[in-house]
Amino acid sequence: MKMSIRAFATIALALAAFSQSAFAVVYPLPAANSRLIGQNFEITVPQDSKLPLEAFAAQYQMGLSNMLEANPNVDVYLPAAGTKMTIPQQLILPDAPREGIVINSAEMRLYYYPKGSKTVVVLPIGIGELGKDTPVNWTTTVQRKKDGPTWTPTKQMHADYAARGETIPAVFPAGPDNPMGLYALYIGRLYAIHGTNANFGIGLRVSHGCVRLRADDIKWLFQHVPVGTRVQFIDQPVKATVEPDGSRYVEVHNPLSTTEEQFNSREIVPINLTASVTKLLSDASVDQSLVNSSIQARSGMPTKVTAGAPNAQSIPVAVAENDMATPKEEPLTPVDAPLQAQANAAADAQPAAAPVTNENTVQPAQ
Repeated sequence: MKMSIRAFATIALALAAFSQSAFAVVYPLPAANSRLIGQNFEITVPQDSKLPLEAFAAQYQMGLSNMLEANPNVDVYLPAAGTKMTIPQQLILPDAPREGIVINSAEMRLYYYPKGSKTVVVLPIGIGELGKDTPVNWTTTVQRKKDGPTWTPTKQMHADYAARGETIPAVFPAGPDNPMGLYALYIGRLYAIHGTNANFGIGLRVSHGCVRLRADDIKWLFQHVPVGTRVQFIDQPVKATVEPDGSRYVEVHNPLSTTEEQFNSREIVPINLTASVTKLLSDASVDQSLVNSSIQARSGMPTKVTAGAPNAQSIPVAVAENDMATPKEEPLTPVDAPLQAQANAAADAQPAAAPVTNENTVQPAQ
């Protein structure tokens, strides 16, 4: 059952989660001096569930990596019945302008700030595999959009497939079998934000460098993101914030492997803190043991590291699963809805205490 996007507010969503089959991805923007948004949730895998973790990830607007970071001991192929799983919907906004699209490869999420809406839409993505990496430290724009893109593999792609004893067509026509899906936002000669013809790969390094979204997510972006929209690529595995009440939080994701040795190793990839994060976490109010624990855990969820914090990580709100909320095998992602109505609903629901070219050019790698 596919649901329209609903405005996200911590209290409102906690109340609505018991009866809705898909959660919102629209968060009201916090004040300029705040970056913490959302609330984590906890579900229990139904006793008769035979679904893989990907089905739950799609149900709750997560990528597979987000679910695995928050639930490291859950079976990716068949989460055991009765297992409690955290849905990590509390986030720290990236350290980037709140404008247009921001793509953080490290956490495999896309942030879209619709102009004038005072909201942020957060969607999970798949990114480029090792050696065919999605760009980082790059700011560009949406140059054009295409309903029904075609895909022309490069010579190198044909060579890669041939080395495996496989062949691929010279051109993939538009349609449901196209690896680029049904919609594409072109952001350069070789890159695009596009859909997929697979029901997996969101939250994984699976593409040839492009940004991949579930079918309904890319449809929504296609319908709402104007040509000319700013697009910024970043790589921030560690995000940190100091909130208006002085509380400091850190959110740690597994950094992306940069070499084959790292990728194939059982050792965790080292984390290098940026100067701004180091400065924020070196304050006298911070409990360094909490920082170290968060870096070790890499849960992908904000952790309060202020000394004396009663709960280092926010306790997730329990959500009862029911027949209407049971995940299906297809993605349960947002369909079209008036964005301004969402913004108004988000503002109304927010707790009072919270401040307020040419088709024949080379096609992008999928």
